[in-house]
Amino acid sequence: MNKVFSLAALAAGLTLSVAASAQEQATTASSNGSYRPIPTSDIMFRKTIWRAIDLREKQNKPMFSEGREISGIILDAVKRGELQAYRNDSLTTTFSSTEVMSNMSYQEAAAGLSDEEKAAGFSSETTDDWGAPAKKGAANAAPAGPSSYAFRPKDIYQMELKEDMIFDKKRSRMYHDIKSITLLVPSTLSGNTSGIEKPIASFKYSDLVRVFRANPDKAIWFNPQNDAQHKNLADAFELWLFNSYIVKVSNPTDSRLDEIYGSQQQGILASQQAAADLIEYEYNLWSF
Repeated sequence: MNKVFSLAALAAGLTLSVAASAQEQATTASSNGSYRPIPTSDIMFRKTIWRAIDLREKQNKPMFSEGREISGIILDAVKRGELQAYRNDSLTTTFSSTEVMSNMSYQEAAAGLSDEEKAAGFSSETTDDWGAPAKKGAANAAPAGPSSYAFRPKDIYQMELKEDMIFDKKRSRMYHDIKSITLLVPSTLSGNTSGIEKPIASFKYSDLVRVFRANPDKAIWFNPQNDAQHKNLADAFELWLFNSYIVKVSNPTDSRLDEIYGSQQQGILASQQAAADLIEYEYNLWSF
């Protein structure tokens, strides 16, 4: 009788343990974007890393093939209502699809007279394009406003990936636990008058995996060597089939590397050093 009671108690304990573990993982996934969250009790080391991905790079072009640009796939899913967008990579405040499309738009300044033309006596208010007096009533006509345009998917070639590098003590290995991906308007685009990278929206990685899996014909990593071996974008991220460089490592002031070291060039050198330090740390874990 006691044996039966002990077995029943053990089974109940295991059930509660599994349920608690599942609840912990589900909560973690829903809050921070992890696709395969690691239980907190299994984490021996964790460091949050931000990586820049330039889709124009040779190693990243399979994610940016003609008509299947990852930026276009993501934005199309937002338009269809299949993907929730967030204001930043903290993933706490949402964006509507209208707000995302607004961030994708830019205005072209209305054509006006150059300084040389003005110095020569031309006036857009009193003359026509050839300097002749403006026609009657033309002065009262409403000036043409700036035209609005939307950036193309090919224009959106900058992304930022946020991940936790975690050493799982149960499995004795380091994991790249991707949390979010942010689309950025590159600073070099003529329509980006700010001159700096402009965030469009951030997305939970777990949501992106679902979208990629649901669109296997479009969401592909293009294999340039073998058309029979294209991969889903979700698999490409899992296999780390892309190139990136570190732009920020979690720190007390939440500063990026170029801000900490004073220039973009020094930030690149610090990025390389940060990557080497993480590799060395993992190596040292195996040395003891």
